[in-house]
Amino acid sequence: MRPNRLREIWGTGKAAINGWLAIPSGFSAETMAHQGWDSLTVDLQHGVVDYQAAVAMFQAISTTDTVPMARVPWLDPGIMMKVLDAGAYAVICPMVNSAEDAELLVKSTKYPPLGGRSFGPIRGLLYGGADYPEHANDTVVGFAMIETRAGLDNLEDILSVPGLDAVYIGPSDLSLALGCRPTFDDVDPPVAEAIDFILAKAKEHGKIAGIHNGTPEAALRRIEKGFRFVTISSDARLMAAGARTVVGTMRAGTST
Repeated sequence: MRPNRLREIWGTGKAAINGWLAIPSGFSAETMAHQGWDSLTVDLQHGVVDYQAAVAMFQAISTTDTVPMARVPWLDPGIMMKVLDAGAYAVICPMVNSAEDAELLVKSTKYPPLGGRSFGPIRGLLYGGADYPEHANDTVVGFAMIETRAGLDNLEDILSVPGLDAVYIGPSDLSLALGCRPTFDDVDPPVAEAIDFILAKAKEHGKIAGIHNGTPEAALRRIEKGFRFVTISSDARLMAAGARTVVGTMRAGTST
């Protein structure tokens, strides 16, 4: 089976650099994949991406060594199984608030006897290889998003769930849950404290900790603190920032 480069990177003690895809386009995903990201996450929660577009985006990413991932809209077994069947090698699940939620995430992403994933990896076989069924449980990665007060309160129980690989912090939702302004990088003190707490507990339980960032500088600081999976911005934000820079330069140069 094709190895999961995320697991290979983590096996060396390094951090994986993840890109984020909100634009429903195979060409856009292919362009991003050719820039050298370790992984790319197709966002079916807040991105404007439906399932059919996601499949085309996974196909485009597969033209490179970049690992195809998906953030699903919710803790729903059906969509988690479908993105894995489509070839995603990792799933980020939002709003995991309890051990029961984490157990459902594991059950939905692993085949029996470890879980309850239904068998039908129609494109997973093409991407992963003919021996996909024998190795999928050890290859696919499941991230539980910790972004609520309940998730924080139940963190120890969530991290104790067998088969859970990683946690992923959504700083904006976590900020809102703690009564703070939603932002990625320059978070308010209560959120910074919560982020440090999640990271420390993940390390204690031998889990990978990931987090969303707005800038490379913030992501590098978080890698130094011990995060092993960092997302920087998104395709839509990067496109807007690049266009804004070009337009700003042109306006400044033609203002006289």
